Amino acid sequence: MTDILMPALSPTMEEGVLAKWMVKEGDVVSAGDVIAEIETDKATMEVEAVDEGVVDKILVPAGAEGVKVNTPIARLRGEGDASAPPAKAEPPKAELSKAQASARAEREEKTEAKAEAKEGASQGVTTEANAAPALQSAPAPRREDGGRVFASPLARRIASQKGVELSALKGSGPHGRIVKADVENAKPGAAPATQPESAQGLAAPRQVQSLEQMGIAPGSYDLVPLDGMGKTIARRMTDSFRDIPHFPLTIDLEIDRLLDARVRINAALEKEGVKVSVNDIVIKACAQALKRVPEANASYTPEGVALHHHADIAVAVALEHGLITPIVRAAETRTLADIATTMKDLAERARARKLKPEEFQGGTFSVSNLGMMGIKSFASIINEPQGCILSVGAGEKRPVVRGDQLAIATVMSVTLTCDHRVVDGAIGARWLAAFKGFIEDPVTMLA
Repeated sequence: MTDILMPALSPTMEEGVLAKWMVKEGDVVSAGDVIAEIETDKATMEVEAVDEGVVDKILVPAGAEGVKVNTPIARLRGEGDASAPPAKAEPPKAELSKAQASARAEREEKTEAKAEAKEGASQGVTTEANAAPALQSAPAPRREDGGRVFASPLARRIASQKGVELSALKGSGPHGRIVKADVENAKPGAAPATQPESAQGLAAPRQVQSLEQMGIAPGSYDLVPLDGMGKTIARRMTDSFRDIPHFPLTIDLEIDRLLDARVRINAALEKEGVKVSVNDIVIKACAQALKRVPEANASYTPEGVALHHHADIAVAVALEHGLITPIVRAAETRTLADIATTMKDLAERARARKLKPEEFQGGTFSVSNLGMMGIKSFASIINEPQGCILSVGAGEKRPVVRGDQLAIATVMSVTLTCDHRVVDGAIGARWLAAFKGFIEDPVTMLA
């Protein structure tokens, strides 16, 4: 005889509730078969048999509360062991035969459900045909089967009610099993309606798990809590990267004329105490290119494409823990001196966290410049509701071919990330062509 003990499902567990038995006395079990459900204060988990045998005696009934860890809850009899004396008289032979037939049918049903679940998992699709038996009997295949999604019956039931795709979750239970807490944490708040049949085959968005659930040991890292800005950035960037059909377009620009023009402009503005940066000229060129190609100055809405009247350029400013995008409103109407003065004021107040909401919310186009940090080329994430964002790299001396001659020029790479719902490849290419013309010959911005 082998005693099945109340397991410790967490390091702090001292007792639990034996919520449900998945087997009954007389059932034949194999190692890895789910035999019971245990509830703790944090989760509902399944107990698996560790040996083969016949359930000889259930010592703790279903629903029992306060069952201490390591308390015997059932007794398993091996094939060669004698059965314990029956607690009551044996049923008539006909009834015994009926009970055996019922047990055999139940085992066959479990085996069939296991096969269906394995097949469904291997195809990456949960269908009604294989989901229903899993919810009813919660069969678990052997641990060697890596294709199956392991989840407790309660977790499966909650996932079905909330419309959560179990294959997208990482379980915190024993051996990675998905338990109630994992499903509840996947989508906190009121449970949404179950997915329609047409959407059941689609993969759900990835659910964020704790570091411990992903194998990082507690105490092995320092946690810096996110402030409101950090949480907003994380949410908005995740939503944008997941939901917007974006694509990048990259070109190289020769900026020697721009650098020469900047020197002359700053010499003229020196008495006024204004200094124009390369980024200020980029902002002006973006606005002028949006004026030249107004289809790129757009936002997607469910009702249609919004074409904006002004080029409100949002400029990324790095903060200690994140970034913010103050906006130069109607940049196409401003002079370079005005843009330089406005950006200096916005950047200083952004770092001091003294911007007003209307100074960083909205915008029709974004610019992110990492050239001063030596980044050669990169692609940014679109900042909704804007249709594009321009990523500006460092200007550096590179060999270029002019005609059949090799020359040296200062080259800057830029990448335009576009929302394909409003700015397709042709529009993006036309905008970059206009922008290239203004950057490589800044005098044309005066026309």
